[in-house]
Amino acid sequence: MGHPVHKIKAFEIVGPYRLRIEFGDGLVRTIDFRPVLEGELYGPLRDLNQFNSVSVDREVHTLVWPNGADFDPATLHDWPDHEAGMVALARRWAATGHGEKAS
Repeated sequence: MGHPVHKIKAFEIVGPYRLRIEFGDGLVRTIDFRPVLEGELYGPLRDLNQFNSVSVDREVHTLVWPNGADFDPATLHDWPDHEAGMVALARRWAATGHGEKAS
């Protein structure tokens, strides 16, 4: 069988790069995204104005940004299980120069 389908119901910006996320199953989680904002897709979100343009896609029930960045809602729901891997990946992107595209 597949993994559970998690849906984001609502979110609130609670600090720089920090979102309080409410899931359909009642779980509420606060995530600091700053450590994972590297790479071509997530790097532009280091601009706080870009990061704060987050919304909930009502069709797929996850967080999305105007540049096309998003996160799997299951990853966000189970963030403590995925955080270390996401941070390690972001560090590899930064170290290899695969960061934000030049404007």
